[in-house]
Amino acid sequence: MNRKVVKEDVDSRIFDAINIIVLFLVTVVIVVPLWNVIISSLSSGKALAEGGFIFWSKEFSLENYRSVFNDNTIWQSFLVSISKTFAGVITHVFFCAMIGYGLSKRYIKGRKLYVAMGVITMFFSGGMIPTYLLIKSLGLLNSFWVYIIPALFSYYDVVILMNFFRNVPDSLEESAKIDGAGDWRIFLKIFIPLSMPAMATIALFNGVGQWNDFMTTKLYITNQALYPLQMKLYEIIVQSQTQSMQNIGGSAVIETTTKGVQLATIVITTLPIVVIYPLLQRYFISGMMLGAVKE
Repeated sequence: MNRKVVKEDVDSRIFDAINIIVLFLVTVVIVVPLWNVIISSLSSGKALAEGGFIFWSKEFSLENYRSVFNDNTIWQSFLVSISKTFAGVITHVFFCAMIGYGLSKRYIKGRKLYVAMGVITMFFSGGMIPTYLLIKSLGLLNSFWVYIIPALFSYYDVVILMNFFRNVPDSLEESAKIDGAGDWRIFLKIFIPLSMPAMATIALFNGVGQWNDFMTTKLYITNQALYPLQMKLYEIIVQSQTQSMQNIGGSAVIETTTKGVQLATIVITTLPIVVIYPLLQRYFISGMMLGAVKE
């Protein structure tokens, strides 16, 4: 009996050690490339010209970041990115929540038709040219609303919220109706607070998509005052590459400067998401409804 207990204890310790080793290796695989990007962006052109893996900056320099922020319009583009991300996330989540709330009610007439129409949008789209013509006919070209209105609806997110709403006990809704609450009040006061984990998840993924969105600007915006951060950084990289091609006799240094600018743009565009993610992580914990209703 004692041998069996000892064997189980040894097996458990071996298993724990293997888990720690695997976790450490996965952490190294994730952290080391990120560390290399950050350190390389803080290195001089001469250090980058030597090539190879950079674990620590041999020659510290902020020239790559100065090259990015020397453009005075970068702050306006940063404001556009923040505005479209903030507005896009709020409108997208609220719009999908309204549709998901309606479709979660089985007594809604035509519900199966609406669900079938939504499923079709998950597999088929109009294509780039028809979409461009639609955006043009709606007068959204060179408009801030082209970032918001086309991104209002996603049936993937509707399905997530619809299934989440179905798990809300009917007792809550019935009690609210007895107290005189209408559909809007029930939706805003009961379903929205209880669905915060699902909505926070959708908000995070949609926010990352909005922040990194590049093609919308490329296709529909020519007014530089409406350029988001990603489009402005793309222009800076292109200008840096053009300068390196025009340079004679110092191409190696200029080329590594271009690489440094690219790495700096990666850090700049990734940093806001890295900062915001921990703030939303607490909403991912489910179980908010435990004990909400006692039958």
